[in-house]
Amino acid sequence: MHNWILYSLTVVIWGSTWIGIKYQLGVVDPMASVAHRFLLSALLIWLFLLLRRQTLRLRWRDHPFLLLQGLCLFCANYYLVYHAEMELTSGLVAVVFSSLMMFNVINSALFMGSRIHAGVVFGGLIGLMGMAAVFWPELDALDLSDKNFIALLYCLTGTALASFGNIIAARNRRHDIPVLVTNTWAMGYGAVAMYLAAIFSGTSITVDWSAPYILSLLYLSIFGSVIAFWAYLTLIGRIGADRAGYANLVFPLVALLISTFVEDYEWTLPALLGMVTVVVGNWLVMRASRT
Repeated sequence: MHNWILYSLTVVIWGSTWIGIKYQLGVVDPMASVAHRFLLSALLIWLFLLLRRQTLRLRWRDHPFLLLQGLCLFCANYYLVYHAEMELTSGLVAVVFSSLMMFNVINSALFMGSRIHAGVVFGGLIGLMGMAAVFWPELDALDLSDKNFIALLYCLTGTALASFGNIIAARNRRHDIPVLVTNTWAMGYGAVAMYLAAIFSGTSITVDWSAPYILSLLYLSIFGSVIAFWAYLTLIGRIGADRAGYANLVFPLVALLISTFVEDYEWTLPALLGMVTVVVGNWLVMRASRT
């Protein structure tokens, strides 16, 4: 499958998951919701591999890395971002999470020995400025009170953990572990860790059986986790975590387009200019990828 198809799948699906996450908050604790999501995702991938008669057996020395990937990419980062979104607007959370690309550039150089490409960094900075323009009302209204400041730290920490998860995923791809096998183990480990954390913290593990919660859970598990993470992690294995990370700068714009029709989001001139700037940054990053 071509890289642009994988990239488009990642951006479009993750851009639509913001609406799904909205229906996950409220009745069920975020810790339980994250655990439900990735347990269901792991089981679905396992069934798919079982039908294809593909083994899940791996070398024991690979499992610590799968556990780390699960904790960083399918566990703690989502828990922190869900909590951040309880205090901050989704737009502001999107801006902060967009810094994942720059985290990936730095961590790829530190841990994977990757070269820092000037075109990728330049395109990423332009994209970040575009995102700041799109969500300027949220940035301008940010009040760094105790709750908001802690939520901001939650979001930054979650973004940093997601980046470490990306780097570990790149390591696993370099060791020729199939993406779906990696995701089955890592999502399973992440779900179990969340359930254990809920038990030890006294958090109630419940399920909201209402249609909005169940339908959003299915969408997040099947599309947002199984399909999107397969596309994204495959992309990391092909073009690197730094370039693939730009998808995290683009998908909030898809979320805004959806919000335009679902939540009556009103576009402003700075938002339109910011969107164009993000597209230009995306072109620069992909151009650097080709060269």
